[in-house]
Amino acid sequence: MSKPDAPQVIGIASGKGGVGKTTVSVNLAVALAQKGYRVMLLDADLGMANAQIALGVHAPLNISHVLSGEKRLDEVIVTTSQGVRLVPGSSGLRDMAALTSLQIAQIVRAFDELTEPLDFLLVDVAAGISPQVLDLMAACQRRLVVVCDQPSSIADAYGLIKVMTTEQQLEDIYLLPNMVSSAAHGLQLYRKMNDVCVRFLGQGIRFLHAIEADELVLQSQRKCQSVLEHAPGSAAARDFRQLVQAIEQW
Repeated sequence: MSKPDAPQVIGIASGKGGVGKTTVSVNLAVALAQKGYRVMLLDADLGMANAQIALGVHAPLNISHVLSGEKRLDEVIVTTSQGVRLVPGSSGLRDMAALTSLQIAQIVRAFDELTEPLDFLLVDVAAGISPQVLDLMAACQRRLVVVCDQPSSIADAYGLIKVMTTEQQLEDIYLLPNMVSSAAHGLQLYRKMNDVCVRFLGQGIRFLHAIEADELVLQSQRKCQSVLEHAPGSAAARDFRQLVQAIEQW
């Protein structure tokens, strides 16, 4: 998914569901768009896609229509009110939740053929370590792993990082602590995870920023908005803006 003049392609994954991965993807996309960047979000949680709900947009077509040959990629893209170009995923289609490597390659080729100028392409993949998730993450330039400070989330995030590093030899993996009590808490969680990765995998992971727990995020979700629109002065909105600043350092 990358060419010399192509956008930064960032995969966003998590070891387990329920850690706010799509919330991170949507709000990061909006934060980038608010800074004036040309942003596209691929909702690649292809069996249970919900980015369009979070962005408050109706999308009659989705990526399944591209895979079937019914539509071209540029025909299914919708522009949200926040200025994000969204490639909707499908929801409730079991076949889409178990795509083959050939079908993933077909999606990657479709993006390679896009002529639309972009600065960032965000890829919100499904939770877990399915072949579909790993193929998509391998097609990205950088990878964000969203984690919460819960034993099951930490264990599953480590499992995902282990597979990406040992089986796929992927680099540029960044841990993104979400719903933490403070920036210091997020950094502490990262250091703990990084120490384990260095010790057992022989490869460290990187850190960008952490997102503080904020009840206004839940309120924004109920209104089908990003937290940057619903509560721009909130702690979470501040953290997403700072996450963009960290990404700009790339």
